[in-house]
Amino acid sequence: MEISAAGRLEVRITAADVGKRVSVRSMIEHAAPGEKFTDTVGVLTSWDKGVLLITRKGGESVRIAESTLVAGKVVPAAPARRRGPAASYEELARVAARAWRPVESERLGDWELRAASGFTRRANSVLPLGDPGVSLDEALDAVRRWYGERGLPAYVQTATGAEGTQELLCAELEARGWVREVTAGMWVGPLAPVADLAEPSGVALSREADEAWLARYQRKGVSEVALRVLGGGPSVWFVTVPGSEGAAPAAIGRCVVDGRWAGFAAVEVDPDLRRQGLGTAVMAALARRALDEGASAAWLQVEDENEGARALYAGMGFAAHHAYHHYREPDDRDSGR
Repeated sequence: MEISAAGRLEVRITAADVGKRVSVRSMIEHAAPGEKFTDTVGVLTSWDKGVLLITRKGGESVRIAESTLVAGKVVPAAPARRRGPAASYEELARVAARAWRPVESERLGDWELRAASGFTRRANSVLPLGDPGVSLDEALDAVRRWYGERGLPAYVQTATGAEGTQELLCAELEARGWVREVTAGMWVGPLAPVADLAEPSGVALSREADEAWLARYQRKGVSEVALRVLGGGPSVWFVTVPGSEGAAPAAIGRCVVDGRWAGFAAVEVDPDLRRQGLGTAVMAALARRALDEGASAAWLQVEDENEGARALYAGMGFAAHHAYHHYREPDDRDSGR
């Protein structure tokens, strides 16, 4: 907290600091005995009518009454990562987008509108990297029209928690009634240690998702559009660990190699065969192939509630880089439009 020369706590932030990372201490209303203050660190996303809105690293928003402030200051950006490969949010966002391409896209300034007949939110959402070239309200109206013409709900993909992420945009979307439906983490790590985790025996690598691979894939009834998304990317590899005769594979995975990056996805194991190292074998086989193609760093996406996957990937040397979210357009009946 900011302390004056006289040793007093001071509030050294104003509404002019919106958009900056801040640390504040505020009084807790109706606090339990011994709990008088609480500290909040995050991006100051608004200061309106006596209420501060601060967005924390994970994307959650905290409202703080100005009258409860005890201290506050602007703090430097988060320190550089000391674990795993260094990367900016924008670099990772573009790499991830190239690894999961839509079948149709259109530019709106620096925003990319993406569609793939509804197959996954990632391929059917706006990637807003930069300025749309018009006001935010005009941009969102154009987004809703574009997706409406395709019979799809409008989604905007945003990120929080790293240098250059979109806490301000998240706050603006929420103020307009857009609803956050999904939050997941983008994790990164060095590639070589993953390749060393297991010997790639009993696995089959392929450039295409064949019938056996699709038999294990969690999304059933995969369409031609879905196959185009799965097969899209700079250098795509699929791995299959065979199951018993006549059964679906014991495990599968997908990897996209893009320059120094290898992106892992669709790592799935037969529920009856979990905790036998099959997921690790899939990752190791894909990592070795990615190393052969010159990659050195790895990324993957994992939903917050998937504790098993988070523990597995942490053990492989991955760590969270930022959180990403999908905001769905408001219901007209609720928004009053």
